[in-house]
Amino acid sequence: MSYALENALFQWEEGERRLRDLEPRERIALERAVFAVTDELRRRLGSAFSVGELADLYATDPDWATALAQRYSPATDSAWAVDAAFNRYAREAVDFAGGRARDPL
Repeated sequence: MSYALENALFQWEEGERRLRDLEPRERIALERAVFAVTDELRRRLGSAFSVGELADLYATDPDWATALAQRYSPATDSAWAVDAAFNRYAREAVDFAGGRARDPL
């Protein structure tokens, strides 16, 4: 696994952890942001994608996701929502296995 992919997975997991650690009241707006970003990821990547493609999108064009998340949550927390959304969507990748990218056969 490349360093860039490993780093992206770490960031995404950290965003998910930060959301989990929030008080329920604070988490509500961020969960709406996560849903919106995840929905847009589905539109952009479709249902058949690799975790590498997702990481490439995260690395090359994150501004749309941040702007979308900021509609639902304060700017300081929007990065957590973006990371959590990418983490959740990564689970649907064709080459994702329990928190890590699977090596191609």
